[in-house]
Amino acid sequence: MKSLNQEYWQNRYKNHQTGWDLGIISTPIKEYVDHIKDKKIKILIPGAGNAHEALYLYQQGFKDLHILDIASNPLNNAKNNIPDLPEHSFIQQDFFQHSGSYDLIIEQTFFCAVEPRFRESYVKQAYSLLNENGVIAGVMFNFEQHQEGPPFSGSKEEYKELFKPYFEILIMETCYNSVTSRAKKELFIKLIKKK
Repeated sequence: MKSLNQEYWQNRYKNHQTGWDLGIISTPIKEYVDHIKDKKIKILIPGAGNAHEALYLYQQGFKDLHILDIASNPLNNAKNNIPDLPEHSFIQQDFFQHSGSYDLIIEQTFFCAVEPRFRESYVKQAYSLLNENGVIAGVMFNFEQHQEGPPFSGSKEEYKELFKPYFEILIMETCYNSVTSRAKKELFIKLIKKK
């Protein structure tokens, strides 16, 4: 197993090995964002990469955005794309070392970039980062693993078992509005932190 550390991700961006990057916000997340009424919520986007989601959120009037990635290259790209966002909004750090309190975590397949042995740690860390009634919303991959990841896949059943001790599962369904290359390979999730 290769080490999926800062150097690994830095090199993926440096060598343009970013097949997961759609170049725009994914349709399922865009449609979810379009229905959020409260523009003042505090949002974390972990493993944000080039942060297309953050750019769209910013354009829609959300300003309390926090873009987290372990690699500097995508963060620099995000800074160039959203120059009016304050410097403190861009966080180069390992998700598992991050502390803070958020109302919403946008999940754009970051979970599937984490080695499966750390998935339970992801769930606990997300739980600890969310305020009361905090939400994780976004997309996770749902396909059979044919090659060594990342991305690492899994199944809806596996994900439900992982999240249900900490989160109420409001939605975990196959996306009806994925881009063509991801059709039937994505689950849309909306999970609310349990009390």
